Amino acid sequence: MPRPREFDEDHVVAALRQEFWDKGYAATSVDDLMRVSGLGKGSLYGAFGDKHNLFLRVLREYNDANDRMLHERLASVPRGIDLVREFVRGPSCDSTGTSARRGCLLANSTAELAARMPDVAAEARRSYDATAKVLTEAIERAQREGDVDPDADANQIARAVLAAQLGVVALGRTGMDVDTLASVAESALERLLPSQGR
Repeated sequence: MPRPREFDEDHVVAALRQEFWDKGYAATSVDDLMRVSGLGKGSLYGAFGDKHNLFLRVLREYNDANDRMLHERLASVPRGIDLVREFVRGPSCDSTGTSARRGCLLANSTAELAARMPDVAAEARRSYDATAKVLTEAIERAQREGDVDPDADANQIARAVLAAQLGVVALGRTGMDVDTLASVAESALERLLPSQGR
């Protein structure tokens, strides 16, 4: 009979996620993964598969957690437009700039890997489609609430908002100061959200 696992799988996955996020896929060695997880190579691979499969699991769980967070936030914000604004402003909200420089695990991984790893590209598309769907719901709600032109195409706006947010994330990774980053986010929002009668 196989022995029961003697480690907290969620805790291990969280530690592995931080390592991939900090270093990127290529720069994270198996020794790094063993060090942060506290597991030997046999236990690590036995539980999660090889480095690539482990990375895909980390990325999917990160993406699924973000999707749940966006749905929960949409259910709790006073108005639909609030979620859209929070989403674009997010990368500039840490006054130290640390979060902006670290970027988003999905965006970082897509830039590093999608061109040569089709499964990473597919996971990125899946996650970005899910994000665009929540943003579309938020914009449709904003249209009903009178904050966005009801004749505008909510899905097209959602895709543009997603592209703008990814641009803000990319600029944040360059070390752009947070005030400039916030100004970029505000300018994008002003141009992407057609108000009633505009």
